Amino acid sequence: MKLRYSQTSPFVRKVLMAAHEVGLADRIEVSPTDVWSPDSPIVRENPLSKIPTLLTDDGMVLFDSPVIVEYLDSLHEGRKLIPATGPARWVALRQQALGDGICDAGVLRRVETLRPTALRSAEWDSRQRAAISRAFDRLEVEAGDLPDPDQPNVGGLAILSAMGYMDFRFAHEPWRTGRPTLARWFDGAARRASFQATLPPRE
Repeated sequence: MKLRYSQTSPFVRKVLMAAHEVGLADRIEVSPTDVWSPDSPIVRENPLSKIPTLLTDDGMVLFDSPVIVEYLDSLHEGRKLIPATGPARWVALRQQALGDGICDAGVLRRVETLRPTALRSAEWDSRQRAAISRAFDRLEVEAGDLPDPDQPNVGGLAILSAMGYMDFRFAHEPWRTGRPTLARWFDGAARRASFQATLPPRE
């Protein structure tokens, strides 16, 4: 399999953490991809020109990260990252949506900083920052529902990736302040080999 990726994308990181957790990381060739280039091969594979995009062994092209994680989860016989039925399934998927939403807002803020200064919108940045803060507040309240770090699921991986992205891009905005239970959960979950193996490069 080939994964169109960037080392700094939190969505790519979620996919790669999932691949490590289910024992498929060595079956995936990572292919650095510039989604901004009109000549990038990803334009022909994914009309949205977004990463991650997965090219499977049998010729399918899959996107985006929730779809790819579910596909990888179907390829192994071990404990599943996405519970099959019942409340546990919906909690995990909801947590994935919350983690992905934090990443969405963070990436939008990051892209805004790359625009010319005169074109940046402080109001837009403030809106995304507020969404991130509310999401972390909710996670602090619901920290007891987060998965055991030794039994990760798709929701935990998404939230862990979101926290890692905030530390990477917005370290000057410490999300741990006032959220001690969430911070303790992160400290435990961040010890997993899948998290350590997918750390973004220092910039």
